[in-house]
Amino acid sequence: MKLSTKGRYGARAMLELALNYKKGSMPLNEIARKQDVSERYLERMMSALVSAGFARSSRGKGGGFSLAKPPGKIRLSQVIQVVEGSIAPVECIDNPKFCNRVDTCITRDIWTKLKNAMLEVLDSVTLEDMVKMQKKKMIKSKERMYYI
Repeated sequence: MKLSTKGRYGARAMLELALNYKKGSMPLNEIARKQDVSERYLERMMSALVSAGFARSSRGKGGGFSLAKPPGKIRLSQVIQVVEGSIAPVECIDNPKFCNRVDTCITRDIWTKLKNAMLEVLDSVTLEDMVKMQKKKMIKSKERMYYI
């Protein structure tokens, strides 16, 4: 099972906003540049995140995007589901009417467990957790730098 670019880029964009929480709005082009994401592609995802109440947008000078809630209140599972939709590996998990074998299909039970396990992992991580992880990675990468 793979997340699409929507999920990956949406998570990275929200991480960028969390890294800059309380510093004001960030222009879309800056988020795109820092996260190496297409600005046009990012615009659609940010629109969905604003509609869902996880991000805020403002126009004009100093405008851009910011988090609508503290980073500790936004779970990665929420971000992924807004930009990706369901993370069910097969259609019949969310829509039992999709298949006439729902009551007898053992693989559906396994796919349900898979979806639940993925949600459990994604639900256990907040944007605040991601900020802490990012900062640790940055410290470690600087420690490994070799200067001449």
